[in-house]
Amino acid sequence: MSKSQETAVYTHGHHESVLRSHTWRTAANSAAYLLDSLKPHMQILDIGCGPGTITADLAELVPEGHVTAVDHAPGILDQARAVAAERGLDNVGFGVADVHALDFPDDTFCVVHAHQVLQHVGDPVQALREMYRVTKPGGFIAARDADYSAMAWYPEVPGLSDWLDLYLRVARANGGEPAAGRRLKSWALTAGIKDITATSDTWTFATEDEREWWGGLWADRTQASAYAERATEGGHATTAQLRAVSEAWREWARQEDGWFSVLHGEILCRKEA
Repeated sequence: MSKSQETAVYTHGHHESVLRSHTWRTAANSAAYLLDSLKPHMQILDIGCGPGTITADLAELVPEGHVTAVDHAPGILDQARAVAAERGLDNVGFGVADVHALDFPDDTFCVVHAHQVLQHVGDPVQALREMYRVTKPGGFIAARDADYSAMAWYPEVPGLSDWLDLYLRVARANGGEPAAGRRLKSWALTAGIKDITATSDTWTFATEDEREWWGGLWADRTQASAYAERATEGGHATTAQLRAVSEAWREWARQEDGWFSVLHGEILCRKEA
């Protein structure tokens, strides 16, 4: 394993403010580009499953198939198991895995899916090679990642530009690439994948409830999550600076004309039959 893989750190951690966002995610709002390709019998590998809400949706869409959900952090899998149990799903299994070196035979899965994963890994090209390797001929490799450098908002509340600059520095210091969305096609080509459909999609937060939720979770994340710890411990920001960024998020959320757009890059790749 290369040094970049060894030193890549998941920037956000699993603080409540982070899971507030992760548990909101569904197959519809986070994997729509993949859904038309799913068939009821398919075997799916869901990499970086987190709390398992997308996993559970995928399992419901392949009732005659099976979803294997893996994450690098063992602790979060208990929550994913609970989500599957609450929905009465018996076609889901869980395990710990490193996407750089998946412990599955070649040609195992019909679909290998990763949502918001490649931006956090040390070697996304190697990750895609592994995703391709364990995909069956004729199967699909699907990845979707945000592109932080392309995020847009209004109004220009002082402090949000500081937030973005800080986040980019912290994420890159952790070994990741926060502007991953625009790079997915390039990474896939470098990995030797040829049949690639590249698309994009957005999350938009504009209503009062949406602004309160999105601004509130980032305000809390900026001060209380693993991201906040890494920002201060790495010398990227002081506690006072984090407090100012947190308040900027709350100030933006209070604006009646507030609008925030999160751009995502997506790739849907077909393995040669």
